Amino acid sequence: METTKVGIREFRADLAEFIAASRPVAVTRHGQTVGIFIPTHGQVEGNIAALKKAGKALDRLMETQKVDIEDVVADFKIARKKASPAKKPKAKTA
Repeated sequence: METTKVGIREFRADLAEFIAASRPVAVTRHGQTVGIFIPTHGQVEGNIAALKKAGKALDRLMETQKVDIEDVVADFKIARKKASPAKKPKAKTA
């Protein structure tokens, strides 16, 4: 299924439309995907079961490949820091 990409401001402004839609939405901030919104339309139990099944499959795959989740999280944090623009220090007021 194709995903629609939108900025976080557009996502907030048009949330009702995205909830009613049938396609997942990739929410971006400064061009980087920060989350995926998947409308469920009342199929919560089935979606939760599918998500749990996918999680178990991912766990088995990571175990087979000897991937440590803490390493994945650390790599993700490093990648996000590199991708995000440097923050300017706030000026102090007297």
